Amino acid sequence: MAAEPVLLLGAAGQLGHALKQALEQAAYPVVAWTRADLDLRHLSELPLRLAQLKPRWVLNAAAYTAVDKAQTEPDQAHLVNAQLPAMLAEYAKASGAALMHFSSDYVFNGRSNRPYLETDATDPLSVYGQSKRDGDAAVQASGARHLIFRSSWVVAAHGQNFLKTMLRLATERDQLKVVADQTGVPTAAAWLAELALLAMPLADRQGLNGLFHATPSGQTTWHGYAQHVLLQAASHGWPLKATADQVLPISTAQYPLPAQRPAYGLLDSRLLARSLPCDWPDWQTGVDQVVAQLSQQRPLKI
Repeated sequence: MAAEPVLLLGAAGQLGHALKQALEQAAYPVVAWTRADLDLRHLSELPLRLAQLKPRWVLNAAAYTAVDKAQTEPDQAHLVNAQLPAMLAEYAKASGAALMHFSSDYVFNGRSNRPYLETDATDPLSVYGQSKRDGDAAVQASGARHLIFRSSWVVAAHGQNFLKTMLRLATERDQLKVVADQTGVPTAAAWLAELALLAMPLADRQGLNGLFHATPSGQTTWHGYAQHVLLQAASHGWPLKATADQVLPISTAQYPLPAQRPAYGLLDSRLLARSLPCDWPDWQTGVDQVVAQLSQQRPLKI
């Protein structure tokens, strides 16, 4: 193992937590930064800190993910989602290090009638989506060795997400109403971390480089996702008031939010699937693992 560490940013988030676990299990020398370790208000200090640390890989799981709040905090969203990855890419280009960056299906407008390819034009509908698009573009334009993984609807037992919100609400309410006209793919953070560890040596030894879509197979809606989660929870004995049958479908128009979401967020991940030596699971596999993991916690913590 080389002496230079792997630097992980965003280590306290859903994906960052999974990446940290995977890297440590694989015996990589990891330096894990959270917001407490990197003051985003003083990014001018970042180049010096990178130069002192000399990481050979930088994994950027740091992100501003408050999609609706970003509408009124565009500067903060762009600072984290665009300016930060641009600075990391600049370091990677100058030092010869490699950068892994994670992005979102929200860079697209959701009007496609087929899963989006990596080469499709972006057209984000929200400030959040714009900031993620700008971060992707900065990394690609940098000339640095890089891997960008675009994913969707990330889920984990750690942190906050839609799955845990549904479980909490289903223990409190007799009925839930969930949007049924937005299509996407729930993606387990642990699975994304597995992909990251498979991709790193391929990038080092075989030159794997560029932008890739990374979601499991299959598709669902938020409504279908919620029903599946509650069915799984019931099989593990969760004390639910609302079962899957009590999840009622509603339209996006019936649940207005400040930021517009793409109605169709499917990503074509065949390019990455052909590049990595692994089986490609369906989205239910990762979701079921998260529910099972949460079910092992006593008392239940959601």
